[in-house]
Amino acid sequence: MTTVNEDMEAQEEKSQLSVPSTSISLTATTSAYQLMSEIPTEDSQKFDLLSAHVWSEEDNEDILETPNKDEPKDEAPHQRPIWANKIEYLLAQVGFSVGLSTIWRFPYLCFHNGGGSFIIIYILMMFLVGIPLLFLEMAAGQRMRQGSIGVWKVISPWIGGVGYTSFMVCVIVGLYYSVLMAWNLFYLVQSFQSPLPWLLCPVSKNSSIDSECARTSPTTYFWYRKVLKAADEIETDGKPVMHLTASVLAIWLIICISMIKGPKSTGKMLYISVLLPYIILFSLLIRSLTMKGAYFGLKNLLATKVPALYSAEVWRRTGNQLFLSLGPGFGSFTAISSYIPRSNNCVIDAYAVAFLNLLASLTTTVFVFAVMGHLATKNNEKCYLMNAKRVMDLVIARVLTPEAHPPDSLNHDPSSIYPKWLNNLPEHIKSKILSNLTDCDLSKELNKVMIGPGVVIVTFSDIVSLFSGPTFWSIITFLLLVNLGLSTAIGIIQGIITPLQDTFSSLREHSKLLTVGVCVPMFLGSLLFVRPSGSYYVNLLDDYWVSLPLFFIVILETIAMAWIYGARRFLTDLSIMMGRPISPIYRWLWCFVSPFVLLVLFLSTLIHLSVKEITYLAWDSRTVSLPRPDPPKSHEVTRIYPSWAKALLIFFVIITVLPVPVYFFYTVIIRVASPVSMSHSTAIITFQPEAKGKSPTVGPRLQLRQKRQKIIKMDKPKTEGKLSVL
Repeated sequence: MTTVNEDMEAQEEKSQLSVPSTSISLTATTSAYQLMSEIPTEDSQKFDLLSAHVWSEEDNEDILETPNKDEPKDEAPHQRPIWANKIEYLLAQVGFSVGLSTIWRFPYLCFHNGGGSFIIIYILMMFLVGIPLLFLEMAAGQRMRQGSIGVWKVISPWIGGVGYTSFMVCVIVGLYYSVLMAWNLFYLVQSFQSPLPWLLCPVSKNSSIDSECARTSPTTYFWYRKVLKAADEIETDGKPVMHLTASVLAIWLIICISMIKGPKSTGKMLYISVLLPYIILFSLLIRSLTMKGAYFGLKNLLATKVPALYSAEVWRRTGNQLFLSLGPGFGSFTAISSYIPRSNNCVIDAYAVAFLNLLASLTTTVFVFAVMGHLATKNNEKCYLMNAKRVMDLVIARVLTPEAHPPDSLNHDPSSIYPKWLNNLPEHIKSKILSNLTDCDLSKELNKVMIGPGVVIVTFSDIVSLFSGPTFWSIITFLLLVNLGLSTAIGIIQGIITPLQDTFSSLREHSKLLTVGVCVPMFLGSLLFVRPSGSYYVNLLDDYWVSLPLFFIVILETIAMAWIYGARRFLTDLSIMMGRPISPIYRWLWCFVSPFVLLVLFLSTLIHLSVKEITYLAWDSRTVSLPRPDPPKSHEVTRIYPSWAKALLIFFVIITVLPVPVYFFYTVIIRVASPVSMSHSTAIITFQPEAKGKSPTVGPRLQLRQKRQKIIKMDKPKTEGKLSVL
């Protein structure tokens, strides 16, 4: 190991790195990429030694012997594209984070996991784990100016495979995520007609209502039979559905056009795809709050169930939702941040993205609970009126005395008149009536409507039917969902294109061709999920697969940054890079809190999948065809995935995490083949304190457009390990 002691004296340097009274030893293992680290130069003063840059001896020899071989001095380095302004950059980060999972899952999980308790746990985990992880990924991309593959190779070659795992996750998620968007796009196109096609059952040629639709709800029938043309089970195969194929093609065309010119064209598209959903969301919120029964729904939302705070299962579900909603682990935050100047304050960006994500989640939840409160109140009033009609029939049949006759004004406001009328009846009449009436409970009705159909998109199609002018609100709602999906898909594809450009620098000169070359295969791969059984594969990946590799990725990212590169060293780099001090609390969060919470969530998710059966919701046409006396209900049936589907799930998990051990052993082989480089692959840089008792000062901020000077020489080993920076 090579030890380098650097004594920085205040009398000789104008700006230095000051540290507390005890000297700090920063140890890290990095790759040759750090040779390209840049330092500012000024005519009037010497430059600062910003941080320790250590690379393998093998790379050193190549550079020392032929410093101008690959890059002549007079040749300007390739300029990395940047975002046009900070707003477009922030929109890209927020757009990727706030996606369909933010809108679809949060209200359902909130209702079934303690209401206010779920929100409290979510916010707590967001501060302890979510924001630190966002800050870590944004800072890594901004510091290294590379995508996920290059960043983690720089931090440590031993875990360089993490970037490849993120890359593969983006590819697989991008395949089926485009299908989710295609579903919403098809609903959006179908919304431009009145009445909406999912509000009424189709009529056959002989003017009779479709028998299958008549025995279920029109919205559920439209989803399974018209949109998906769904098979009864996952084993049933078929050709891709034509209208969904066209929708997927349209989605990939929009994505390709939005990204074909890099960040410049993407940024302009984000003004629409990110800002418009927030405008629509607040419009829907205001409309829902004016509906009758909205207060009851919100009261149930805010009700905190204390036992949920002590439930391990609630904490597991909350953690899963936090990471699926925020989106760490995909490498997209790293890729997007690599196009922003290094002096950018990514701490504020991490908080902004997290809070805007939380705002979207809470706004959607308030909207859904208000609408469901209205629907529950409406159903409860129907129950009141049915009971009143039954009492009237009993009075006509002289089973009850005329004194029990309901008031004529009951139809005007059943919610307030019915309970007063029933409570004011004489006790002997009331006891006779209650034995013949249905129990009308508003809380039970809310439970029924919140359970509702098993597919969220069907729930949204039900919701818009409650508004006056449902065609307009349907267009607004599905325009919201399409835009949310589009901004997230752009972030996912950015997590594919940026690592490719960083790994193969020649591709940056052909960015348009690369974008098309990525989108075309992705479109062809997405066709696997638009077959009659395709939605069941989407559920398999989205519900059971994606969380495991994401937890695996963020655990390794945190350990690599906190314990291999060094959290203290990374914070020092960022403080100098941004020109401002950073709270040391992040070091403790990265080193202890985040790894522990992530490991617990990963193991609990793994145990949950191992112990419980994995199931999916399917449409059972054979059940629907049978006559039944009950009112129409959704005929979704819960089926267990076959053994080969479980094997497929395991295969996807293994294939996505496999690059990590493969790259690790590759690094071991390289180091064994070059044992000399292994002995010089690490270094300890000790910064001596400037003066005891003085407060730390920060060196000048790294400006992106300043003239750069690269580290191109280093003393030979015979110089006793001293590092020479020219």
